[in-house]
Amino acid sequence: MNRRQMISLALPMAVALAAAPSLVMAQSAPAAPVAADPYVPTEVAIRDDFEVGSIVVVSRDFFLYHVVAPGRAIRYGVAVGKDELVWKGKATIGRKVEWPSWRPTQDMIERNPDAYQKYADGMPGGPKNPLGARALYLYNAQGQDTAIRIHGTTDPGSIGRAVSNGCLRMRNEAVISLFDQVPVGTPVYVF
Repeated sequence: MNRRQMISLALPMAVALAAAPSLVMAQSAPAAPVAADPYVPTEVAIRDDFEVGSIVVVSRDFFLYHVVAPGRAIRYGVAVGKDELVWKGKATIGRKVEWPSWRPTQDMIERNPDAYQKYADGMPGGPKNPLGARALYLYNAQGQDTAIRIHGTTDPGSIGRAVSNGCLRMRNEAVISLFDQVPVGTPVYVF
């Protein structure tokens, strides 16, 4: 190796060595805090006048609460109905289904035929089905299906938003957990 080649190698190495302390410092600096996901299931305090085992949904806050003890609940994030499609009322879980099939309601087809007409005959359950992994079917006081479901979703990014046609969406892992904990007959209050 001649002198010219040695100098041409030495200069980049000197620059790299001079920059090395700042690279080390940059890597050892504390990382910026990562925002916690507010929709991860979390045990929280709740009014103590809801019966243990019941489900309480506060649509405007995008949370579903499963009351597990007097004044205590597991809080889950949900997506709710968009605009005028927010369903409110008291119901009971009348039916539970794993990997449910799905059929859009006639109202859904009329509101958006381009999106829903192709599913008018229904869609079998499975990972691509919009009801996700589980569905809890809400029935009114007369025992009639309200057509409102608490169900999983193929779009977990929708949690915390008003995007559905009235149903209450949960992340699949959350709805599976809830499904396993609540029996048919569980009271559901949606505000």
